[in-house]
Amino acid sequence: MLFAILCTDKPASLDLRMETRPPHVEYLKSLGATLRLAGPFLGADEKPCGSMLIVDAKDSDAAKAIAAGDPYAEAGLFETTEIRRWNWTFGNPDASAV
Repeated sequence: MLFAILCTDKPASLDLRMETRPPHVEYLKSLGATLRLAGPFLGADEKPCGSMLIVDAKDSDAAKAIAAGDPYAEAGLFETTEIRRWNWTFGNPDASAV
């Protein structure tokens, strides 16, 4: 099952994001095929202000565990984290044509 993990950074936390980025990147790499897509949201200033990950997880509890294990989350970077079941319909190379 695919889940979208949508995270919003706390205000004025760019320094924390940048300090924590190396372990965050290593964590994402360690997820292997579990991680389908990932990248930052950008603010009006074009600087990162949140994150979106699409993960393939057994269930919502597994997706929550992935989100909680992210070094960004462990460092307290996020003001909010939302996890939602997601259906990759368009542009999915594993799906049949719509």
